[in-house]
Formats: sequence, C-alpha cells, structure tokens
Amino acid sequence: MKQLEVTILGQSYLLGCPDGGEQALQSAVAQVDREMTAIRDAGRIKARERIAVLAALNLAYQLVQRPATPPPAPAETGTAASAPSEAQLLALIERIDRALAADATSGTP
Repeated sequence: MKQLEVTILGQSYLLGCPDGGEQALQSAVAQVDREMTAIRDAGRIKARERIAVLAALNLAYQLVQRPATPPPAPAETGTAASAPSEAQLLALIERIDRALAADATSGTP
C-alpha cells in the first residue's frame, strides 16, 4: 500500500492507497472536493466538519439513488473509466471524517 497526498477543500491529507488504486482514489477525492466546495461556496455553512458531514450525506444519497447495475464483465474491470465503488467511497468518507476529527482535536482550523 502506498500513500498519496491529496487536497480537499484546501487542506492536505495523506491517504493510504492500494497499489493500482491511485486513479480511483484521485477520482473519489475530486468528487468529495467538488461536493464540499459547492457546500462551502453556497455560503451558509463555514465549519469544515459540518461541510464534510453534509458532503458525505449528499454522496451517500447519490449512491443509494443509483439504479443497481450488474457487475462489469471481466474485460471491463480496472479500466480507466470505472467509477469508485460504493464501499470505496464510504471508506474514503470514513478516512476524511477521521482526519477532520484529528484536525479538530489538534486545533487546526
């Protein structure tokens, strides 16, 4: 497992990433960053933790609303166009929540 430095809402995070999963993780990070930025830019919420919770809920809601799709054929597995799985996104959201909680306890704004 390698570590990948990413930036979400202007904050850097060092995340564990399985070998070969860099592109999927970067895609998930970009999606989370877009969601959090949209919430922040709406202007009503300023606290990073609340923004993260709302972004996590929005992303989870989007996942739940997706129609069930059959698993990809073996030839399609691992293609550059494949989206992160629900489990991967939920794991990423959990890591972000832990990182934000660590920031909150260390006094980082």
